[in-house]
Amino acid sequence: MADRIVRLGRSTIQHGKENDRVYLIKLADEDMPELLDNIDRLAREKDYGKVFAKVPARWLSRFTEAGYASEALVPFFFEGKEDCHFMARYYDRQRGVEPAQKEIAKVISLAREVKPGTRSEPSSGYTVKRCQPGDCPEMAELFGTVFETYPFPVEDPEYIDRTMDGDVIYFGAKDRNDQLVSLASAELDPKAANVEMTDFATAPTHRRKGLARRLLRVMEEKMREKNMAVAYTIARAKSIGMNKTFAYAGYKYGGTLIRNTQICGELESMNVWYKQLGGHSS
Repeated sequence: MADRIVRLGRSTIQHGKENDRVYLIKLADEDMPELLDNIDRLAREKDYGKVFAKVPARWLSRFTEAGYASEALVPFFFEGKEDCHFMARYYDRQRGVEPAQKEIAKVISLAREVKPGTRSEPSSGYTVKRCQPGDCPEMAELFGTVFETYPFPVEDPEYIDRTMDGDVIYFGAKDRNDQLVSLASAELDPKAANVEMTDFATAPTHRRKGLARRLLRVMEEKMREKNMAVAYTIARAKSIGMNKTFAYAGYKYGGTLIRNTQICGELESMNVWYKQLGGHSS
C-alpha cells in the first residue's frame, strides 16, 4: 500500500511503510512547537525508521533541539527569501548509514565538475508538450515500465489525474510515432514560489538522447512564467545521468538525504540540487 498524504493539524505529511518514514512536506507555523511531539508520537507508534522534514530556517533551532540534523540546504526556498533545511531524525540507527557512500561521493564529484550548458543539444525527432488528463493511462504505463516501485503511486492513472487537478504539471516527450517515451513533472508550491522538478522517467530504448535535459529546459521556462523563484530536485544519489542532467542545467548541489526514498525495491539516498530562477543568487 502506498504511503498516505494527510494533514497533521494544518501541516501536510506523508507516512507509511513503503518509505518507512514520516515526511513533513509542508509545515504550518500555527502547529509549532507541538508538531514535533505529534510527529515523534506517530513515528514511534508506527515504528518508522526515519523522519524527513522540510524546515524553514526560522524553525531550525527547534528541530535541532528535538534531535534532527540538516542533510541539505536550499537558499531562498520560501518566497525567494527564506532558506529551507532538509532535516532528518533517525529512529533506526542503521537507516542513517549509507553503505555506498564512496560511490555517491564519486557521482557528486563528477557532477560538480560539469560546466553548465556545455552538453550538446538533445536529439531531434521528439516533441515536448504539457500532458493532459487524456494522457494519464499512457503516462501510468510508462511510469510502471520504468519504476518497479516508487514513493508515490504514479502507475495509477487515477492518481495522476488527481494530481493534475492540484499543483502538479506533467510534461512529456513523444517520438515520431506519437508514442509517449519520456516524462517529468513540476510540483509547484505557488505560495512559497518554489517548484520541485521530479518524476523523470524515460523508456529504456529512448535513453541517452537528452530527453530529460530537454524536458527540464521546457519546464524551467514555464515555471519562470509562473513566477517560481526556486527550482529544486531530489535525485537518486547513485544516478550519474540524473545528477549530471541538473548540473548541466546550472543547478547547485545542496546535500544528500541518507536512505530517504524507496525506489525500485530498496531505500535509496537522494541528492538535492537547486537553482534560482530569478530574483536571488546564492
